[in-house]
Amino acid sequence: MQASTFSTTLAACLACMAVTPVTHAADAGVAAHWADQLAPQVIAWRRDLHQHPELSNREVRTSALVAKQLRSLGLDVRTGIAHTGVVAVLKGGKPGPKLAIRADMDALPVTEEVDLPFKSTVRAQFNGQSVGVMHACGHDGHTAMLLGIATALAGMRKDLPGEVMFIFQPAEEGAPPGEQGGASLMLAEGLFGDFKPDAVFGMHVVSWLNAGVVGVRAGPTMASSDTFEMAVHGRQTHGAMPWNGVDPIVTSAQIITDAQTIVSRKLNIGLLPAVLTFGTIHGGTRFNIVPDSVQMQGTLRTFDEAMRQQAIAALRSIAEHVALANGATATLTMPVGASNPVLVNDPALAARVQASIGKAIGAGHVVEPPVWMASEDFAWYEKDAPVVYFFVGATPVGQDAAHAPSNHSPKFFLDEAALHVGMQSMLQASLDYLEASR
Repeated sequence: MQASTFSTTLAACLACMAVTPVTHAADAGVAAHWADQLAPQVIAWRRDLHQHPELSNREVRTSALVAKQLRSLGLDVRTGIAHTGVVAVLKGGKPGPKLAIRADMDALPVTEEVDLPFKSTVRAQFNGQSVGVMHACGHDGHTAMLLGIATALAGMRKDLPGEVMFIFQPAEEGAPPGEQGGASLMLAEGLFGDFKPDAVFGMHVVSWLNAGVVGVRAGPTMASSDTFEMAVHGRQTHGAMPWNGVDPIVTSAQIITDAQTIVSRKLNIGLLPAVLTFGTIHGGTRFNIVPDSVQMQGTLRTFDEAMRQQAIAALRSIAEHVALANGATATLTMPVGASNPVLVNDPALAARVQASIGKAIGAGHVVEPPVWMASEDFAWYEKDAPVVYFFVGATPVGQDAAHAPSNHSPKFFLDEAALHVGMQSMLQASLDYLEASR
């Protein structure tokens, strides 16, 4: 569906809602009403975005579509933040707090294997390779739902307390090599310069919950992520005479093995979990040559800053001392801009959001999930305001969510019933917050 069709459909949708009476904004029926009315449009947006995915910092078509729809609502729209970010502010007709709601827009370098009428066939360049592009993490759904939420809140503008900022963020999956992007860049470029939020809300569709279920957790919720790079330098020699050189491959293997003791023997994982993973190792050019060096990359995930620093220090110590014992050298670096903080939901605010979502979809459909080892750059927003980030089930009812294709899988499937649930949940949480905090 093209943008012109979107405008026509949206106008018809708004005209339909204009004749439907709406009661007090925080009533549970209001969020349900708007979610019901906007569901067809939100599904249409999502399908269009799914069929036209764009990689991080390349969300040109997506941001243009978003900006056009926001302007059609009469909102003040800013574009070009952090390359392709779009931000709009809605001013309600009554005094109240300032709330920001964020959705991410970027897709992944994944070739889709789900057979859909709107399946992505897009290809793009990524790290010098031609790759398939897919919304394998559900950001198409996030963008569509926030457009629906913006439409609903704009329809209540006269009776709405406070102000709402809608943040459509690029590059949540990480900026391409050599570039900056995402939440941290939006903040650095003055996202909250003229709008100081009292709270920031966000949500994510997840395969590990069934559609109709929402997960809300107080406190540490998603792990910090630190990308690390390690270089091990030896001395090149003939593979038949390794004693004439220093073998960085054997040294690297020992470092990788010994590094596994950091989590299992050095960190108190009885407090909170941690994960250390080596993801890449590159060294050598020929089977009978001991190479000069080996390059490795990996990721560290923690939920506590002290444990994070302890793990980094231990990894550096192991690398340097194992290398020294082998006559080699090793250096550990943490690339700038390749880390995310721990995502910590404000406990008091999370309790309020949980209650609101329970009111909207039924308390029996709201669960408290365990901490998730995945990371989210949404965590950067908590540096400026209390945050709540919740999870919306995406796997169809009746399927085993524990074994469903995960987010980032080429087989990731989003049950579109999740769009209604997520939109209704976020609307209810937002309306309750604005009403109670004024």
